[in-house]
Amino acid sequence: MAHKINSKCKKVGECKKVCPVDAISEGDPIFVIDPNVCIDCGACKSVCPHDAIDAE
Repeated sequence: MAHKINSKCKKVGECKKVCPVDAISEGDPIFVIDPNVCIDCGACKSVCPHDAIDAE
């Protein structure tokens, strides 16, 4: 199951930089993860400084 970015997101962008399949894009007002592209690797969650990514 894909990860999901929650409302704690501050749009730092570290998550987007480390996503190996480019599943993260800049939404308004927070980044979003495309669940059809996400491979559930957890790379994004491990670098988020605001604990804004949840495993679904």
